[in-house]
Amino acid sequence: MALLLNEEQSMLRDSARSFLSENAPVAQLRQLRDSRDAAGFAGSTWAAFAELGFAGVAIAEAHGGAGLGAVETGVLMEQIGRHLSALPFLASGVVAARALQLAGSPAQQAQWLPRIARGEAIATLAVDEGAKHRPEAIGLPATRHGDGWRLAGSKHFVPDGHVASLLLVATRADDGVALFAVPRNAPGVQVERTVMADAHNAARVLLVDVDLPADARLPGDGAAALQQALDFGRAAVAAELLGIADEVFERTLDYLKQRQQFGRLIGEFQALQHRAATLYVEIELARAVLAKALHALDTTPAEAAEAVAVAKAKCGSAATLAVQEAVQMHGGMGMTDQLDFGLFMKRARVLQELYGDSGLHMDRLARMRGY
Repeated sequence: MALLLNEEQSMLRDSARSFLSENAPVAQLRQLRDSRDAAGFAGSTWAAFAELGFAGVAIAEAHGGAGLGAVETGVLMEQIGRHLSALPFLASGVVAARALQLAGSPAQQAQWLPRIARGEAIATLAVDEGAKHRPEAIGLPATRHGDGWRLAGSKHFVPDGHVASLLLVATRADDGVALFAVPRNAPGVQVERTVMADAHNAARVLLVDVDLPADARLPGDGAAALQQALDFGRAAVAAELLGIADEVFERTLDYLKQRQQFGRLIGEFQALQHRAATLYVEIELARAVLAKALHALDTTPAEAAEAVAVAKAKCGSAATLAVQEAVQMHGGMGMTDQLDFGLFMKRARVLQELYGDSGLHMDRLARMRGY
C-alpha cells in the first residue's frame, strides 16, 4: 500500500490547491453565506472546476471522466476541506456517480454520467429518512404500479438536493433495497432547501405518489451498490475532514510562532507544545488510516468497509480535536466570526454526521468484527 502520492497524484493536489485557493476560498463561502445565495455555490466556479476535469475525476473515461480512483478523489477532497469550498462535487461526482456506475443500466449511465462529469447535471443520493444516518433502516416503499413503480415517502439531509437534476432514491421494494433514478422535475417530487449550520446545503425531499416507468429502477444489486457508494462517500468525507484538520493545524502553528505573551512566544510554553504534539500525532494517525481506506476502495472495494469505518471515525475525531484546539489556542479571538475557525468547526461538525458519525462507525466496526 502506497502511503505517499505518486507524481500524477501530487500534480492533481497542487492543481486543485491552486484553483481552489484562487476561485473557491473561505472568503467565497462567507460571501455565499452572507448574501443568502439561492444555490449555495458559485455557478461560475463550478463550471470552471468541471472544465478542468475535477468533476469527473472518479467517472470512467468511457463516460467522459478522468477514470481515476478513490485515492485521487481523496486528494481532491482534502483540498476542498482546506478551503471550505462550497461545491456539489461530493454529492454528484463522488457518491451519486459511484452508485450509477455500480448499479445503473448502460442507458442510465450514458444519459447521466457524461453530464455529471461536465458539471452540466448535478445528481445526489437520497438515503436517510430520520434524524441520524441509518441506511439499514430504509423504509420508503417502492410499489409496483401498472407497468412501472410508485414511490411515496420522504428523505432528509439530502446533500445539494435543492439543485440536483437527478435524485437517486434508496427504497424498499418487494425484493429488497432498490435504487431509482428520479428526475428532480418529476410530478409529485417536492424539494425543500435546508441551509445547514456550516452554510452548505442539503434538502428535504417529499415524494407524493411519484409514478416512474419500469426502467427508472437501477438494475444492479441495490443493497450492494448503496453500501459501496456510501463507503466511497464516507472515505471522501474523511478526506475532507483531514483537509480541515491540516489547514486548521497549520494556521494554529503559525499563530503559536507569532503571538507573544509575558515577553515570550506562546509556542515556547511547554503546555501548548504538548497539546500541539498530541494533535499532530492524531492527524498523522488519521492520514494513515485514510490512506489505507482509499487504497482498499481502489483494490478490493467489496471488502473495504472496515477500513472505511476506521477512517471516517478517526478523521472525524481528529478534525474535531483540531478545531477545538485552534479555538482554545487563539483565546477569545478564536470564538469570533472575524477568524475562520468557527466556519471550520461548523463544517467539521456537519461532516461528522454526514454518512454516519464516529460513534456509528465504531459500532459498525465492532459488529463487523463479531462483537
